[in-house]
Amino acid sequence: MKNKTWFLTVLAAASMAATSANAVIKAEYAQLDNGLKVILFPDRQSPTVACRLFYVTGSVHENFENNGIAHLLEHMLFKGTKKVGVTDPEKDAVYVKKIDDVMARYRSLTPGDSAEARTLKRRYDSLITEERKLLIKYELWEAYEKAGGTGLNAFTSDLMTAYFVTLPKNKLDLFLWLESDRMQNAVLREFYSERDVVMEERRMRVEDSPTGRYWESLMGVFYEAHPFRLPTIGYPSNIRNLTREMADEHYRKYYKPNNAILVLAGDIDMASALADIKKYFGAIPRGAEFPPVVVEEPQQAGEKRMTVLKNNAKPRYDLMFHTPGFDHPDLYALDIVEGVLSGKSGRLYRKLVKDLKIALNASGGNGLDKYTSNFSVSVDLDGSAPQLDKVEKAVWDVLYDLGQKPITDRELTRAKNQVVARTLRQLLDKEELATELAFWEMRGGWDYINKFPDRVQQVTAQQVQDVCKKYFYRKNSTAGVILPEEEAAPAKSKSAKSAKGGSAGGTPKSVPAATTEGGAQ
Repeated sequence: MKNKTWFLTVLAAASMAATSANAVIKAEYAQLDNGLKVILFPDRQSPTVACRLFYVTGSVHENFENNGIAHLLEHMLFKGTKKVGVTDPEKDAVYVKKIDDVMARYRSLTPGDSAEARTLKRRYDSLITEERKLLIKYELWEAYEKAGGTGLNAFTSDLMTAYFVTLPKNKLDLFLWLESDRMQNAVLREFYSERDVVMEERRMRVEDSPTGRYWESLMGVFYEAHPFRLPTIGYPSNIRNLTREMADEHYRKYYKPNNAILVLAGDIDMASALADIKKYFGAIPRGAEFPPVVVEEPQQAGEKRMTVLKNNAKPRYDLMFHTPGFDHPDLYALDIVEGVLSGKSGRLYRKLVKDLKIALNASGGNGLDKYTSNFSVSVDLDGSAPQLDKVEKAVWDVLYDLGQKPITDRELTRAKNQVVARTLRQLLDKEELATELAFWEMRGGWDYINKFPDRVQQVTAQQVQDVCKKYFYRKNSTAGVILPEEEAAPAKSKSAKSAKGGSAGGTPKSVPAATTEGGAQ
């Protein structure tokens, strides 16, 4: 009963705060002289600390030559440093150099030189076998586990690479020492065997996944020029051609304080935590700055469409629209549109599932991002009898209506309350909160975690109508469809007439292929 009373008290407080101009989440921000950004959030519900170190490096900073480098480096940083994961670092350095030389010779071979290739392969196998005798496998991982760490893992997205763990508060020094060491002294051991691990990961998550290649291809269709079109895990040919030298150069240049965000959320003393951060990270020199992402997605030449026929995938329909990058004011109104369209009381579910009974589920999502964003509609089709023409007509009818008349006061209030609930969930889960603080800082400032919901509260029904007219039209749309192979590719949708060339709305909030989790593989 006590816990229930506490939860209701927090819910009421958070709801009132989220609808006011006062900040819901109060954190402290600091930036060290070397550029490291630090966000501290005190939370004494339990004697633990959610520890996060984010590097602002992802596939958006890559090109068609090094695509996948950030994700592969995420794996490699679990291989240890000059101090961690090895018994004799000097001897190990000799093996690393010899392996690099062998692989350089292997890459220089002309096609058909199979005898020399076999010789180099035997030499490589011999060297890696000897090197592994010096290694202490998973030492970094086990150091965290022995200290009571939980949730240890890492992920790479199109914008960031993150390393995270939750530790008892008296073990915070371990995180600061290990991560400051990893920032300076990582050794990319066993690179080529780990590259093979990533190739296998891609096979399982993309090639053999029912929807993996669908999402990857759909992003390539949706984004014509922007590097968001690159898959975070990398294309197969890119992964195969990544070298340890390429990865090491990327690490030395960009895995530095000025490209990093450190977040601590939990039972911390703010002053002593900041002092310890300065002690461990303050002397690390700055690295290179990433060239700015200046590519702008051009206006589409026309409506785009991609259809995939695949029997082992659940039939679905996705409709995506280009929207501005953060912090464009239209994104706040689009968050309301998401709430109006989504959920079992949302317009899409009511129309497609309840009324017409032509879909299993339907929702919208406001996929706001740093450089350019998307809004999309997602529909799970009835696999027994996919009625794509009817689904598309219904979706466009819903979107068209949004652009023709204001939403109701009830819909507006419900959507705003959903933002309040989202803020509350973050407040109650410090692991999620720590990650969100970093993502908001990367987008433009951690305090948008408070500003965003407050600005959504100020959105009017007229603003919602205006953004629907502005973005939800056919020339700005990309449709993706998965159907069973026995289904004929759909003919031109009959919904074109009902849309009247006008405007209305839809989304995936985030693309599944945009994030890949790694760790000690």
